[in-house]
Amino acid sequence: MSVRPPKPPRQERWDRRMETPLAVASVAYLTGYAVRVLADSRLPRGWLDLCLAVILTAWAVFGLDYAVRLRLSGQGPLRFVRTHLLDTVVLVLPLLRPVRMVDLYYRIRRRHDRPRLDLYGRVMVYAGVSVALLGFAGALTVYRYERHAPGATILTFGDSVWWTCATLATVGYGDVAPVTPVGRVTAVGLMACGLALLGAVTGSFSSWLIQAFTREDEEGDGKRPPGDFPGAS
Repeated sequence: MSVRPPKPPRQERWDRRMETPLAVASVAYLTGYAVRVLADSRLPRGWLDLCLAVILTAWAVFGLDYAVRLRLSGQGPLRFVRTHLLDTVVLVLPLLRPVRMVDLYYRIRRRHDRPRLDLYGRVMVYAGVSVALLGFAGALTVYRYERHAPGATILTFGDSVWWTCATLATVGYGDVAPVTPVGRVTAVGLMACGLALLGAVTGSFSSWLIQAFTREDEEGDGKRPPGDFPGAS
């Protein structure tokens, strides 16, 4: 597994400068995509074109940021892709960009103040918000490609949200299911993300419980008088 090298100072300055523009572009992209999918038949053509322009502009911002960071890193394209695989995936699939906003939020908080939550709390919050954003993006994508497909069972956005929740939770009721290639690929991605992120929450919660019980046992042992142990006469 490759290790990401330290960032050059110029790249570090660029990352800080682009934090706010990337956050705004991420929200704009998701909003424009959601409006185009959910209000496709109810909005005038001009508004739909405006949403498309917002989506393409946000994508251009992502591409510009990626190209500049590649240039400033001093690495070759293949090495940069290997050491920034998640960034590359997010560039190709911009609907995953809002998930990066969670990491961006914590990086800003760490630079200005100590995070209010401990490690276990941050992991659970990060996983929970990531699941919600991924689920919303996945529901939009599946609804877009499934609603007019022959033999489709996901006909409304409500159906798509229900299916997304069941898929992320790995329940799989089977009452509705995607029939298009894009829908099925999205399903595979959601199942993988659901297993990984929900597993992180479960593991962090279990570790927190073990740590809490261990601390209570240690504090209880410290409060006993010398020689006062269970079974001592």
